[in-house]
Amino acid sequence: MTYQIVCECHDADHDHNVWVEADNTGVTVTTYTTQQSQWWSLNRWQIIWLLLTQGYVKYEANIVMTEQQALNYAETLKTAIKDVKNFKQS
Repeated sequence: MTYQIVCECHDADHDHNVWVEADNTGVTVTTYTTQQSQWWSLNRWQIIWLLLTQGYVKYEANIVMTEQQALNYAETLKTAIKDVKNFKQS
């Protein structure tokens, strides 16, 4: 099941998409959000070299929530876990 947690500013780039799944091993929660990298901190050749030698370019991502957004997030997760457990049983 998927859920969308909306930021109070209503900017879609700030939304979090949450996938909650239940299987034989338990409940799994995966979050997705739009990421931004500081691609300008590396020049084109450094990025190409990293891609060739590592297969990826590593960058840090974070999710910052307001108090209300964190509370909404928690409530959505509670509801989602109940939903997927009920869905799995039916």
